[in-house]
Amino acid sequence: MEAATRTRALSAFRSRDFRLLWGGQTVSFAGDTAFLVAIGWYVTTLTGSAGSLGLVLALQSAALLTTLLIGGVIADRYPRRRLMIGSDLARAVLVGVLAALDATGRLTFPAILVLVALIGLADGFFQPAFGGIVPLVVEQPFLASANSMLNVARQTAAIAGPALAALIYGAAGSTTVFALDAASFVFSAALLWRARPRRLDAEPTEGPWRDLAAGFRYVAGVPWLWSGILVTTLILMVAMAPYQSLLPRLVRSHFHLGIGAYGLIFSLQAVGMVAGSFTFAHVNPRRRRAILCFAAFSVNDFFMLLLAVSPWYPLAAAASLVRGFFIGVGIGLWMTMVTELVPEGYLSRVVSLDFFGSFGLTPVGYLVAAGLAGLFAPQEIIAAGATLGALLWLLPLVSGRVREVD
Repeated sequence: MEAATRTRALSAFRSRDFRLLWGGQTVSFAGDTAFLVAIGWYVTTLTGSAGSLGLVLALQSAALLTTLLIGGVIADRYPRRRLMIGSDLARAVLVGVLAALDATGRLTFPAILVLVALIGLADGFFQPAFGGIVPLVVEQPFLASANSMLNVARQTAAIAGPALAALIYGAAGSTTVFALDAASFVFSAALLWRARPRRLDAEPTEGPWRDLAAGFRYVAGVPWLWSGILVTTLILMVAMAPYQSLLPRLVRSHFHLGIGAYGLIFSLQAVGMVAGSFTFAHVNPRRRRAILCFAAFSVNDFFMLLLAVSPWYPLAAAASLVRGFFIGVGIGLWMTMVTELVPEGYLSRVVSLDFFGSFGLTPVGYLVAAGLAGLFAPQEIIAAGATLGALLWLLPLVSGRVREVD
């Protein structure tokens, strides 16, 4: 029984095209997480401001949202693999420019703002195509495995990425971290070039705006989708944005520790997410998935609260590990429901609307966190957001139609 369960969890790897997708994204994910840690520490050190990283993240998020919806329309009408390759190569060039400026001592805060905005624009074309390509490289019975293993790849990379970023940053400087991230995009594009996903039989197009409107109508008619996106929009604004932008300052001012401790928080969360993803893939529940999904996300924010108010760093680190587990379970449930229950012809548009709706107010959250950083301690801001988030996750479950989703 145990061997059969393990085989079911890893069944997506039977597909050559999935293995190529997974391998490329594993390396790219590692580069992304290393970049996030490096740019976070670089910006905070460069400016000496608690709110400067929030401005960088807000601009990158706003840029991503600018191209995300049209990216979903394009990905439902044209080959998703080509769109992903183009985005990968564009981001490789942009991060390469950032690394070159850093190497020559010309990387200023305004230059960082411009480059991260351009990276965000390119990322907006990648995400809908990535979300829509999974059913084209594995068969429907293996979607839970594929989504879980991609999440495992993301979080395994997140374990190594922050640790490597902290090590390389300290030993060789930020330029090397940025250059490695640029190389990871090239590697991803090279593997995608070799993949041959199943062709999508696209429906006749009525024009980009009508196609987008059709995607909106579809989401609006599915209660678990629109309610999930709505609460995620609010929660990422009030909980995730303050946490992500103020965590470096929390580690410095509250725990009086350095970049190694900052990276460890990310790594332990990623370890928990890997465990949660494997647990979901092994169990693969088929009943009451919406209840399990929103409950898991709610518990995750409770442990974010514990991390913020903890007087001891080891307890905060343990809370990061546990919250990661519940994030892994929640993401596995959500992405499998999306890829199984949404028609293929709508999938990239739904993914883009999911991203757009979920992250639509995140730039506002970064800006608000930057403004509040001068008025309140980081732990107070993060704790308030986490408390509100834990409650908001349960709102969709008020609807019987959401609770009944399997």
